[in-house]
Amino acid sequence: MRPGFLLGEVGNGLRRNFSMFVSVVLVTMVSLFFLGVGLLAQAQVNTAKGEWYDRVQVSIFLCTPDSTDAPGCAGGAVTPEQRDQVEADLQGLEPLVTEYFYESNEEAYERFTEQFRNSSALDSVPQESIPASFRVNLSDPSKYDVIRAAFEQAPGVDSVEDQREVVDKLLAFLGALSWGALALAVAMVVCAVLLISTTIRLTAWTRRRETAIQRMVGASAFSIHLPFVLETVVAALLGAALAVGLLWATVRFGISGFLSELLAGESGLVSLVGERDLWFLTPFLVGGAVLLAAVTSWMALLRHVRV
Repeated sequence: MRPGFLLGEVGNGLRRNFSMFVSVVLVTMVSLFFLGVGLLAQAQVNTAKGEWYDRVQVSIFLCTPDSTDAPGCAGGAVTPEQRDQVEADLQGLEPLVTEYFYESNEEAYERFTEQFRNSSALDSVPQESIPASFRVNLSDPSKYDVIRAAFEQAPGVDSVEDQREVVDKLLAFLGALSWGALALAVAMVVCAVLLISTTIRLTAWTRRRETAIQRMVGASAFSIHLPFVLETVVAALLGAALAVGLLWATVRFGISGFLSELLAGESGLVSLVGERDLWFLTPFLVGGAVLLAAVTSWMALLRHVRV
């Protein structure tokens, strides 16, 4: 088949079925967008897990005058001698304890008032109820139990908390979001397959006279099917290009722009997925869309167009 004739057939087919063409483009775009979001979210969970685990700290909260339940607080608020003993014990746990710093009651209350400055209940919280604490970094965060066993019932210690529990909940939430996006993408891919199959069926019906003439003059099945397949592939390619464009805008302005500035903090360092991750996924998204369109349309032609 001559390329000029083939391109003419594809162009005529797209003009005749423009609304169906647009439908395939939009469904492909939406399904690939959600698929890309799900894959990028999975990549973000894997990236964040290592970084956030390195940043998490163990907090040793000291007794306040209001602490009554903890065994270490039987004598009331922590004394300077008890605080010095906790610090000495931390120094004795090196090299597991790589770094620690002491946050006084004044510093903790200042941070608390800044964090909840818009809360109407702030004035009802007295400063002495905010505990001083030691913030501890570990060389191996999985050995949190060693710190808990050493300080949980120590005199002057109210509680020992591991921030990994908060990080694990956040990672689980992000993981659930990514799986939700992937599930929605799979549903949209099923819609795309059904739409392509229906489009091929309707297109074959509107061009049944042309295909009958082609069969009468001895045209092969491949030459008859090829324009239909190319029309679907063109729609899938355009939908994939639009999906990649939307994903790029999301990553460029939403993640690299807004979220990076929001989460960077004082260090200015934050590990988020970026354009490089998107360009790594792009060939798989585009290639998958083209392969899905070609296979689905060819199978539909075998079913609905007899040669």
